[in-house]
Formats: sequence, C-alpha cells, structure tokens
Amino acid sequence: MSRYRNGANQAGTVIAVVADIMAVILGLWILMYLLDANRGNSLVQFVHDAASWLASWSHDLFTFDAAWARVVAGYGLAAVVYLFVGHAIANRMHRH
Repeated sequence: MSRYRNGANQAGTVIAVVADIMAVILGLWILMYLLDANRGNSLVQFVHDAASWLASWSHDLFTFDAAWARVVAGYGLAAVVYLFVGHAIANRMHRH
C-alpha cells in the first residue's frame, strides 16, 4: 500500500512543479511586456510564444482599452488558474 502512496506523492509533486513552471513562464512574459523587452531577442520570443500557447484560452478574454491591462489580466488569469488547479490536484494526490 505504501508503494502506491509514494507514487502518488511523486506524481503530485511533479504536477505542482509543472504548474509552477507554467505560472513562471506566464509571469515572466507579463514582466517582459511591462518592461518593454526587445521582441527581436530570441529569449523574449521564446517566452512570448510559450506564454501565448499557455494562455491561448484566456488571451483577449478581457477588453480593456489599455493593452497592458489586457496582457496582465489575460496572462495573469491563466497563471492563477494553472497554479490553483495544479496545486489542488497535487494536494488531492498527496492526501490519497
């Protein structure tokens, strides 16, 4: 029985870490956007592409007039949802 519990704990930890990484990518893009990072830079392009893919469901969900507010709200919502759902699943797996 403990063998299955250990596997569930490890899977829960992996899920939490993946959720954290996804949220960091989204937060990093928000920061890069607000600081007007050079979009020609390959790192900035990579982070933007990854964040756009992760937040494809929440991109332009809000229609604020200011572009920075749309970016913060859309990408920020995705980051919060990934953190909440990922950690909720991880906690559930740790309990069982």
